[in-house]
Amino acid sequence: MSDEMPLEDTLTCLRRGGFEGPYACAIVTGTGLGGLASCLGQRIGIAYADIPGFPRSGVSGHAGSLFRGRLADRPVLVFEGRIHAYETGDAAAMRLPLTVAKKLGVATLLLTNSAGSLMPEAGPGSLVVLRDHINLSGLNPLIGEASDARFVPMTDAYDPGFRTWLHEAAAETGIPLHEGIYAWFSGPSFETPAEVRMAGHLGADLVGMSTVPETILARFLGLKVAALSVVTNYAAGIAGSDPHHAETKAVAARAADDLARLVTAFVRRLPLPSSTPGS
Repeated sequence: MSDEMPLEDTLTCLRRGGFEGPYACAIVTGTGLGGLASCLGQRIGIAYADIPGFPRSGVSGHAGSLFRGRLADRPVLVFEGRIHAYETGDAAAMRLPLTVAKKLGVATLLLTNSAGSLMPEAGPGSLVVLRDHINLSGLNPLIGEASDARFVPMTDAYDPGFRTWLHEAAAETGIPLHEGIYAWFSGPSFETPAEVRMAGHLGADLVGMSTVPETILARFLGLKVAALSVVTNYAAGIAGSDPHHAETKAVAARAADDLARLVTAFVRRLPLPSSTPGS
């Protein structure tokens, strides 16, 4: 089967299911944050398992469904859960879903994640908008891409205008919002205190196991990117923290309401999409 066949099968399935765009944005939800999809009006959903070619996450806290609907009176796609590089060893595991989003008429991608904080002022439950990242994983989703498009510029990978809108949305909703740099570790084991200290010396404010490969893929596809972290714990060795997955899910769930209100206020600032789906 050619590389194009799975993509065409995927698109055919989703278009028949009512997922044709265009969309104001696509949103990818992190661990424990999938409840954002419940905020959608006129919602249609489909399990990843029922979409040809879609990767299926095996991580608890990632439901594995795709939704379309309206948020702040804008049409949006919500990926409820993601596949991680640590599940497959493939940093490009989200390439098909993001390519599908582009083909369905998405131009803007909002990524969310759960993260460990190195910032004393941003403890568990805090929201942080990303302004940059550090790739400490040794992986890149464009390894093996043959075209010169693989040489993706990553300056302002997290769109400065979107960061401004997120801060405006935070002020509007009364939700404190920090800003920081995210360091991507491959996982699935949590970082050691020594690794966290190293990341801090390199300029990181947060550590986590996702988002960076999706940002690289999105920029490769020509999508504009914004990203939000929900701090679920202090990183290992910070304030005596010893992170574990159950804590990540529990704190993320408690912060989900603030995240939903902030995302809604952000989406309200996005322009209505044109009537032409992505190519």
